[in-house]
Amino acid sequence: MGTRRIAVVGAGITGAAAAHRLVTSSADVVDEVVLFERDERVGGRIDGGPFAGLDSVDAGADAFLARVPDAVGLAHEVGLGDDLVHPEKVGAAVWFDGFHDIPEGLVLGVPGNPLALARSGLLTWRGKARAAAEPLLPRTSTEHDSIGRYVRARFGDEVHERLVDALVGSIYAADTDRFSLAEVPQLAALTEDRSLLLGARRIARRNAGTASADAAPIFATPRGGMRALATATVASFESAGGSLRSGTAAEIRRVGAAWEVGGERFDAVICTLPSDRIDAVVHGSTPIAPTETMDRADVVMVTLHVSEDEFPERFRGRSGYLVPKPVQRHVTAVSFGSQKWAHWRPPSGGEILRVSLGRDGAPILHLDDDEIVGRTLDDLRTHLGVALTPVEVRVSRWPGAFAQYRPHHRHQVEAIRSALDPGLFVAGSSYDGIGIPACVRSGRGFADCAVDFVEALAT
Repeated sequence: MGTRRIAVVGAGITGAAAAHRLVTSSADVVDEVVLFERDERVGGRIDGGPFAGLDSVDAGADAFLARVPDAVGLAHEVGLGDDLVHPEKVGAAVWFDGFHDIPEGLVLGVPGNPLALARSGLLTWRGKARAAAEPLLPRTSTEHDSIGRYVRARFGDEVHERLVDALVGSIYAADTDRFSLAEVPQLAALTEDRSLLLGARRIARRNAGTASADAAPIFATPRGGMRALATATVASFESAGGSLRSGTAAEIRRVGAAWEVGGERFDAVICTLPSDRIDAVVHGSTPIAPTETMDRADVVMVTLHVSEDEFPERFRGRSGYLVPKPVQRHVTAVSFGSQKWAHWRPPSGGEILRVSLGRDGAPILHLDDDEIVGRTLDDLRTHLGVALTPVEVRVSRWPGAFAQYRPHHRHQVEAIRSALDPGLFVAGSSYDGIGIPACVRSGRGFADCAVDFVEALAT
């Protein structure tokens, strides 16, 4: 057999992780790995840059889960292990006609501490009574695979809308009534118990029992920003012998038993593009299952630098707040970035706020930047009670940033992958989980699949 080659299309974190895995763990099987990226920069939706006098403030994701090994492990492999930092120990809130501390003992919004929920002003007494009855209910079917339908059946509307949907909807830019329960592992695991509350209470107690000053932090990020993880991964890939083709919009063609990408021949291809772009770049192959039904949500991140005297003292010691859908206008969540991250404190003083807008069912990209900033400041005036006049503003647009996993999403993913011709693999957040660790895991996992495929060709 001649030179064995694998192409990776897309240099977001999924593709970067896949390419890095290929060159560092399969040199005895694969002779050459080429990473294609249509933009000049790598990282995809991971980006950031100078802001408020700082070298880098993230314009997209600002952290990854540190209690799962995937992203942390990759950071160590590419030389960033000693550069990881963690959020300050500050609390978050929910804005629902006023600020309410997030009750203790939640598992992605599911109550695990009945006393903390009873003391919270976030729910009405009717909502609290409905939630308190949850342990008495018979087991609820998950056959429908809808987060909202399941949580409403267990706890009623208030817990769902003001806690679960506020948290999960913020993480996934989702309408959880139309989002797959099975695709949120922490919630899906709770359904193994008859009572969701008792299951969450057990987990909350276990977490409390392991909490200590030196307990492992939940989140981490490189001090230089999340973009540093992508660029370091690609740099490590190149130093290990991989080839990067940036500024190249590579099309994928089936040619006999092999594949052609950017006019070059390959034995296998890992495509990490969003699902809605796959059909446009893959040619001469069996048609892929209808990816157009895999919906996506657009979001905008508005980053503000406000002066010290404008930021209300009463909001110090918080990492930010969520806005549940029943009281949303445009803003879905606000991060008090320079209180959340010590290394984001502007040299000239003041505070950095990162404001999220847009979600499934709430389009935002039709507005121009001035309209987006105006509506952001209007909402902040309602929430914070002050009219902010930021000294610096950055608007970051992210079209199709979040795949929306409709109920039974896994069935559609299986249909797509079963229709692929041999040697073509699809990976990334369209299919295998939203979040940096899930993308790293998907990329690395399908890198291993591609190596196995190429190795089998030689036997």
